[in-house]
Order: sequence, then structure tokens, then C-alpha cells
Amino acid sequence: MVPEASYGTHHWLIDIMAIHDTPFKRATFFRVRLLFVCMSELPSRLRRAFSDHTAFEQESDTRFVSTATTFEGRVEVTETEGRFRFAVESRVPLLGAVTEEEVADVVEDGWYETFELRTEDIGGIFRTDRELSPTVSRHADSVAVEVVLEDINPRRGVDDAAAVIDYVEGTFVQGVIPGYTYTDPVDGILQRARDAAGGR
Repeated sequence: MVPEASYGTHHWLIDIMAIHDTPFKRATFFRVRLLFVCMSELPSRLRRAFSDHTAFEQESDTRFVSTATTFEGRVEVTETEGRFRFAVESRVPLLGAVTEEEVADVVEDGWYETFELRTEDIGGIFRTDRELSPTVSRHADSVAVEVVLEDINPRRGVDDAAAVIDYVEGTFVQGVIPGYTYTDPVDGILQRARDAAGGR
């Protein structure tokens, strides 16, 4: 195997010998070029921005997960020509997945529609102007919110990615419908909110 290298990729030349089924067992050599595209590391200033932020820990080379929220939140980061692209995904449960009682379909549908409408205001939570188009999708027992934002400033991008995840979780909590017995982790979130409000 003969290696060749170029920026961002690795080429390998492999010699393959084929034996022809003839009386003379003639051998033929083939040379095959295999191309492996290697993902370059994220710039150190971006990795520092995530490591300095208390809301994330690194899951893979380009993926970071939220450690400051109860529900699942992750950020996939890429860089193109000096701009950083933050693909944020946050998931919250459907009501029926976190209540002891059964939630009627009409109630679940109404809750989901309200939640979806509230996420459209997500662009207003940032210090800088951002025109975002969140995608909300409903699954068997959860709702996924996906937002893509770009920035040349890695620290501002990381801050805003964390703000997106916080906003989605906060929107869920604000939309909790009274009258149901909620299970963990929602019960714990509601109890902390009551404690913060002085037990009201």
C-alpha cells in the first residue's frame, strides 16, 4: 500500500494481484486508488469557546451536548470560510409521555400547536439580530426543535446555541397544562420552579 497525502484528504494506492484461471496461472496487477476524506479539527478558538462555557460538554469532534438543561440538547458545528454554523437540536417530551394519566388526543394536539407557535419567536431572544426558521417535528413521544444559526464570533455563537436550548425547555415548562400528575423529570422541574417562586 502506497500512501499519498493532500490537504484535508488522504489517498492510498493499493496493488491488487488477480490470478487468472488458465493453464499458465497468469497474474495481473491492478492499482486501485482509495480516497479517504478526513474531517479537519475544529479551530482551537471554537473548542475553547465550548470548553469555557458551563452549559456544554464535547461528545465527538464536532458535536456538543447540553449539560445545563433537563431535556436533550445538542449542537453540531461546522466551519466554512471563517463562519461557524451551529445546528442546534433540542427535544422535549409530549405531555402524554410524562403524565400518569392518559392525555386526550385533542389536548395533546392543542398543546403541540401552541408549542409550535411559541417557538417561532425564538429569534427575539438574542442580543444580535438573527432571522431564524426553526423546524418543529412531532415524534412518537417527543417533539424536536431544530435551529441553524451562523456567526463569525465563536463565543457569541456558543452563547446563542445555549440560549436556543434554554428557550425550548422554558417554552415547554410554560406550556405545561395543570390538572395532571407529572412524572420525572417534569415533576422535578415544576417543583424547582415553585421553590424559586417562593412556594406559590
